[in-house]
Amino acid sequence: MTTLAELTTMQVGGTPARLVEATTTDELLAAVRDASADGEPWFVLGGGSNTVASDQPFDGTIVRVATRGVDRVASDDGLVHLRVAAGEPWDDLVAATVDQGLSGLEALSGIPGSTGASPIQNIGAYGQEVASTLVAVDFLDDGSGEFVRIPAANLELGYRTSVFKKGRRGVVTAVEFALVDEGGVSEQVAYPQLAKALGVELGARVSVADVRASVLALRAAKGMVLDATDRDTASSGSFFTNPIVSRAVAAELPADAPRWRLEPDAEPRVVPLGEEPAAPPPARTGAVKLSAAWLIENAGIGRGFRLPGSGAAISSKHTLAITNRGAATGDEVVELARFVQQRVTAEFGVVLHPEPVLLGLAI
Repeated sequence: MTTLAELTTMQVGGTPARLVEATTTDELLAAVRDASADGEPWFVLGGGSNTVASDQPFDGTIVRVATRGVDRVASDDGLVHLRVAAGEPWDDLVAATVDQGLSGLEALSGIPGSTGASPIQNIGAYGQEVASTLVAVDFLDDGSGEFVRIPAANLELGYRTSVFKKGRRGVVTAVEFALVDEGGVSEQVAYPQLAKALGVELGARVSVADVRASVLALRAAKGMVLDATDRDTASSGSFFTNPIVSRAVAAELPADAPRWRLEPDAEPRVVPLGEEPAAPPPARTGAVKLSAAWLIENAGIGRGFRLPGSGAAISSKHTLAITNRGAATGDEVVELARFVQQRVTAEFGVVLHPEPVLLGLAI
């Protein structure tokens, strides 16, 4: 029988008692309702790129979302609204919007997984995040049993979080986005590394195709684009989120530690410390984002690091990724993650939090 190792990009995980693949919304709704009614554990799996599972058998139902479809939705706001089935592969969606000359998702190229998972942790990269284009999600609420449409404003979206990560259980069946059609011109380039790769200044606008090509190249160099021949891509992407701490905590770090002050009304917009705006907003929180990669590297854990005898290792390209070198177990993945977490806490007093969902595992 199919194992979770075969269905996840980390390539670890045991056999579920029951696996249901839903190819239509009706099948998806029925599968989740049946699993919930049985009173046994159940878990919804999309592309498997953000899940690290135990190698022990899963004593319940895995509902695999395999729905497809992208439809234009009528609107009067001058934007192009797309309603996307939850099982639509995320990067296929981004590629299609770029081909159509639409902007809003181009910097999110190369991220593995399914579209339905994108609002769960409010995915973001290279200066864009899902929250900026998300209109609403269609959602089956496990608590009430109701099938509802939830506007983006009610999803409590933040840095790698949403109402779903805070405990609202159910399944996203479709996601609606509002994108801009300006003849293939991108949004303003908002990330220094991307601007450098494009050879432009921050704030410049270029073609969406150029942004996508540059982002894919940047991600590939970090082992963040799936490639069956590259073991560095057998991962769940960035394993830890960048910590958000107070200015007081940030001030205790070495002077060369990267840090950015967060604006409370425009996450993930960041302003380098020391470059304060002329008129700071009165409601400033003082929150500061740190670089998890810097903390890991400066806690003495370099690229390629692994614990003795383990099949899990830090990526040879990027310290934020934990990779399966070919025969890792779920326990070995979390053992390495726990070691990294402990080293960073001991060295800097900062706790790193895992980004992927841990199924049957804990750090």
